[in-house]
Amino acid sequence: MNQDTLLQIAKDYGSPVYVYDAHKMETQYKRLTAAFSKVKHLKVNYAAKALTNISVLKFINHLGAGLDTVSIQEVQLGLLAGFQAENIIYTPNGVSLEEIENVAKLGVQINIDNLSILEQFGTKHPKVPVCIRINPHIMAGGNTNISVGHIDSKFGISIHQTPLLLRIVENTNMTINGIHMHTGSDILDIDVFIQASEILFDVARQFDNLEFIDFGSGFKVPYKENDIETNIEELGEKLTERFQTFCKNYGKDLTLAFEPGKFLVSESGYFLAKVNAIKQTTSTVFAQIDSGFNHLIRPMLYGAQQDIVNISNPEGKQRFYSVVGYICETDTFANNRRINEITEGDVLAFKNAGAYCFMMASNYNSRYRPAEVLWYNETAHLIRKREVFEDLTRNQVLIEF
Repeated sequence: MNQDTLLQIAKDYGSPVYVYDAHKMETQYKRLTAAFSKVKHLKVNYAAKALTNISVLKFINHLGAGLDTVSIQEVQLGLLAGFQAENIIYTPNGVSLEEIENVAKLGVQINIDNLSILEQFGTKHPKVPVCIRINPHIMAGGNTNISVGHIDSKFGISIHQTPLLLRIVENTNMTINGIHMHTGSDILDIDVFIQASEILFDVARQFDNLEFIDFGSGFKVPYKENDIETNIEELGEKLTERFQTFCKNYGKDLTLAFEPGKFLVSESGYFLAKVNAIKQTTSTVFAQIDSGFNHLIRPMLYGAQQDIVNISNPEGKQRFYSVVGYICETDTFANNRRINEITEGDVLAFKNAGAYCFMMASNYNSRYRPAEVLWYNETAHLIRKREVFEDLTRNQVLIEF
């Protein structure tokens, strides 16, 4: 998408607003499937938690992907968007047995990462096929909040608990049809995937009736100019070879599954915000925008370095600005960043705003959540209306005093 198009969308739909380029999502999907084109059975399950707008889900389904979900609500959104139940995998953490049973009734693939829950579910529902999430004890990811495969993680069943796992499966006579792992997000070193895959293969060999092995995701995408990213093509070449060798030794062709979220939608997204004021202090020039961490928390939560472009003045001389929000807490998007000269009323575009951005938005300070727009076939489509005051009070109950 070019800057003129983004600027026109900001004029037509107001600010702040999230914009997603459907064509970039398609490009990323095709890039991933091409990297693993030599795998006989490949399944790409989009991680819904990255961006669950039902129009986006519908488009992802249109591309041919399945869906990775972490809550019953995401399962229901997936079904509403047109995904078939058999193309949805449910990988919760810390939920009740009751929720897992309710999801199982919907016919989706269950993935369990807790020995206690596994035993309870297997005892009550031994005929329901279950995937098992393994913790490979590998520290990986761009931030401790998104590194989920290390030894102290709450996610997955420890590889050191494999004997207990096998005992539960034997005692309940339950059916295990998949093995799964997820080490973290923003992983650069593909050797991390290869190392973890060998651990996963070791566990998988101990089950006779597997249908798939799910390698999670966590691929690093570029957040700024000249930023490094996961080499998907090299990973495809190396992992395909190891996977084919495993399948040959296992005795049948299994499905290789991934669950990318950020990889598919992050680069498709732009967050557009208007500059309310320029504030000069003794040492800093602040560009204060009509948003805050209530709309985009990644820079504050993860230290995300997202490119910020002044699309109202693309040819202007570059100056140093600290871009901050209007929330009554420190909500700094960027410190002393080189940006084309900014004046009040200009529109700034935050790149890489497709994943875990709108999804983490809130109504803090009683601010409205922004609108969402999907760019598809050279046309802007409104896919979520901007909130209004009634949305803030909709579920509140006023009592008399």
